[in-house]
Amino acid sequence: MDNSMDNMLDMYLFETNTLLEQLDGILLNAEKSKLFTVDDVNEIFRIMHTIKGSSAMMEFSNLMTTAHKIEDLFFIIRDQGVDAFDETCSEAEHHELFDLVFNAIDFMRSEIEKIENSEPLTDNIDSNIEKINAFINKINACFHPSEENASAEGTQAAETADFEHTALPDASPYFIHIFFDEGCGMENLRAFMLVTALHDACPEFTFYPSDIETNADSVHEIIDNGFFIGFENKDLVDKAIGIIKGQNNIQTYETIKNTAIENAKPAAEAAKTTVAEPEVKHEEAKPQKQKEEAKKAPTTPKQTPKKQEPATHNMQNKQSLISVNLSKLDNLMAIVGEIVITESMVTSCPELSGLKLDSFTKSARQLRKLTDELQDIVMSIRMVPISGIFQKMNRIVRDMGQKLNKDTELVIIGEDTEVDKAIVDCIGDPIMHIVRNSMDHGIEEDVADRIALGKSPKAKITLSAEHTGSEVIISIIDDGKGIDPASVLSKAQRNGLLTKPESEYSKKEILGLLMLPGFSTNEEVTEYSGRGVGMDVVKKNVEKVGGVVSITSEVGEGTCTTLKIPLTMAIVDGMEIAVGKSIFTIPINNIRQSFKISADEIIRNVNNSEVIKRMDEFYPVIRLHELYNLETDITNIEDGIIIWVESGDKSYCLFVDELLGEQQVVVKPLPSYLNSFNIKNSGVAGCTILGDGNISIILDVLNLYTNAHNVN
Repeated sequence: MDNSMDNMLDMYLFETNTLLEQLDGILLNAEKSKLFTVDDVNEIFRIMHTIKGSSAMMEFSNLMTTAHKIEDLFFIIRDQGVDAFDETCSEAEHHELFDLVFNAIDFMRSEIEKIENSEPLTDNIDSNIEKINAFINKINACFHPSEENASAEGTQAAETADFEHTALPDASPYFIHIFFDEGCGMENLRAFMLVTALHDACPEFTFYPSDIETNADSVHEIIDNGFFIGFENKDLVDKAIGIIKGQNNIQTYETIKNTAIENAKPAAEAAKTTVAEPEVKHEEAKPQKQKEEAKKAPTTPKQTPKKQEPATHNMQNKQSLISVNLSKLDNLMAIVGEIVITESMVTSCPELSGLKLDSFTKSARQLRKLTDELQDIVMSIRMVPISGIFQKMNRIVRDMGQKLNKDTELVIIGEDTEVDKAIVDCIGDPIMHIVRNSMDHGIEEDVADRIALGKSPKAKITLSAEHTGSEVIISIIDDGKGIDPASVLSKAQRNGLLTKPESEYSKKEILGLLMLPGFSTNEEVTEYSGRGVGMDVVKKNVEKVGGVVSITSEVGEGTCTTLKIPLTMAIVDGMEIAVGKSIFTIPINNIRQSFKISADEIIRNVNNSEVIKRMDEFYPVIRLHELYNLETDITNIEDGIIIWVESGDKSYCLFVDELLGEQQVVVKPLPSYLNSFNIKNSGVAGCTILGDGNISIILDVLNLYTNAHNVN
């Protein structure tokens, strides 16, 4: 596939996925209110019409046919009136309509995934179409009891006549003649998108060629002759121009007044048709004739007056938003990272040590300022709202609520919170799994159980997100039956997952057992759970992006699962530390304090491990040189320095030789061949290149604690 086709497919996939998400939101809101508004019906009709047309151009016939049938369905509702539909059709038919459209969305979404994965599309969609046709016949029978046998094809013909306006522009008093940018490609698709944009603001207009959505050859006609849009009055023309100015890839447009139609107004209707046709054909051909003559003799003076008569406009106003492939942003971020490293190398060059260079120092400060600004801008480009993930959970709650017969409301808080795009892509599945767990495990099976505990019959799941410094905290809270620690501990004991006597486990540690591989509290395998694959996968995916998962629960009150996720993983502020000849980097966000202590402040616990008391709490001490077997002259606790670190639910102290200073570092992944050594579980998050060219290991504070206790 050539580059132009790749771009065309990317645009199609992006647009269709966006439209399907919009459609999900409209339907969910309509289902909650148990009725469609006029705006809902118009928007659904527009979305399906757009998907139908773009799918036809891409030759995805199954998607085109499905969208076309749903479009037919909503044309009937729009044509007969939303109020009439609500009054005429029963509650069961309303419910059937929602299920029908949701199933169509799921089918189209699955086909889009196949396109993205280069898999063959579904050939046979007869059963889906039959269901839609059957429902169309049913509501036709409700509206027209005497015409129960009216076919869906008649509806299709009516819709086509309504929207396509197949009459040529020679029936319009005014029309706008448009030429797209030379070589922009997909002119028929761009014309169709323009028609769709105009349709809401200017419901009455004609366009030519009229078969842009179904005829791929119309692209040549648009390139040669331009695209014509006809209007009944000047006000509509002015409205249309306002919309045209906001469209991309339009080179020029001109407004042409059809004088033949204006002169023929006093005449009878028959005479009007006779006179108008030849005159409009002349006007229609006129811009094309000028174009051809201009190519042959562009400097001919005689053509100047003719070109001044129609108002021709060069398109200067473009849309301020563009879509960019994520791989390009990844490459841009990588380059910015290299710039940060190079800037550090330049300013930390050993050859400049001891030299007093005022001009160089001033330039270096300015370079650091510009580098920081560039980094902030690039990182802000990658930040996207988490609302895309949150809104998808509405469908999960809706579908599971119906299948499990659990009346549940989803409350969303902080959906505008922004996170790095790469992180958003990684946490979508974990959040979905936790929401499914809340529906399946958390919410009570019997409403009577909720009422007996004084709860509302309608269950509630709250999905919230908030910023706290450099991380985002995502909480999934349900008001269900909660988790019984005794049941969890018993199941873990039967599965052989306990590493110490049951009596020594705290409640927090017991709930943490839920995230061990193979753990499931469901005794039976269901559609949603009980196969032993669950929270361990959630924990693994969240930790992959540097986050942590924690669970809290009260029996009879509900469960809260909390995800702490970093805003971005690319560039972090770190503290460089030295242990012997080795240099490590600890993310600043994980450091609470650094201090020196005396030998008498060290306490030995029952396991003979070192502990420090700080703020009325006791924290274990991990000597980094002992953990990694590093040679160092500083082994006395008073000679080195203590760093109090914290990550997730782990808080402890590291003993190191010295602090070297704060440094902005670029996180580099470890070479893939090191994966076989399980190095990430040893407390290593990655590495970075220092200003002098040396490599520093970035410590993973959470895994380092786990590794230290496993070693001990």
